[in-house]
Amino acid sequence: MFFPVALSLGLLGSFHCVGMCGPIALALPLNKKNYLTMTTGGLAYNLGRVFTYSLIGLVFGLIGQGLFIAGYQNFLSVILGVFLLVSLIVGTLALRSKTNSYAFRIVNGIKARFIPLFQKKSTGALFLIGSLNGLLPCGFVYLGLAGAMALGDAFKGSMFMVGFGLGTIPAMLAVNLLGGIIGTKLRNSIRKLSPVVIGLMAVILILRGLNLGIPYLSPELKEQKIEVVLENGEKNESTLIVPECCSKPKKKNEVKIDP
Repeated sequence: MFFPVALSLGLLGSFHCVGMCGPIALALPLNKKNYLTMTTGGLAYNLGRVFTYSLIGLVFGLIGQGLFIAGYQNFLSVILGVFLLVSLIVGTLALRSKTNSYAFRIVNGIKARFIPLFQKKSTGALFLIGSLNGLLPCGFVYLGLAGAMALGDAFKGSMFMVGFGLGTIPAMLAVNLLGGIIGTKLRNSIRKLSPVVIGLMAVILILRGLNLGIPYLSPELKEQKIEVVLENGEKNESTLIVPECCSKPKKKNEVKIDP
């Protein structure tokens, strides 16, 4: 279920990616005399980004898994929302101030690694360019990582970011192959909407974590007792934490585990 969501998020953020990473994609040392070779090179670059996203997603999923096991689901949701809001504010202020901040020095350091790779035209070099590109700060990548972390599972977190990365490939590959197919005016308009989408998702995450009892938006989590019947007939009582809309029964639920 999470994979289609990740793909949709990637598709939604792909125009933002075109605006942010478009100059790098357009400057790639692709062999434009051979369409097949150019396509292979473009795919290598984009798969490099997906590879980096998958590794970062694995790390964030592992962190989320630890917090879920410890029972900090609500805390995690609030922290993710606050992180997204802070990244938006800091990113906006940094762009407006145009100062050579620590963040800009990191970004410039990553970009400096691109230069030797641009002098090569091998598929491996294009893959490495994409891998480094995946480390550049991006609001939609942060949103994807928030989703990966919220899954509370290392493997699912990694796969969520794979889906996110794959969702960005069509638009990015179009830039590689067709250059300015996406108009600058449309691209800029979508880029302006990106902070709004990220901010809205951040607020939703915070509300969900605050446990306010608002149906669907911020449901109150309650404990629900269940009985687990083992294959030997032994019964164990367990506790589930579920939204108020889903916690019901007046009598205990019984879950049977078949051999």
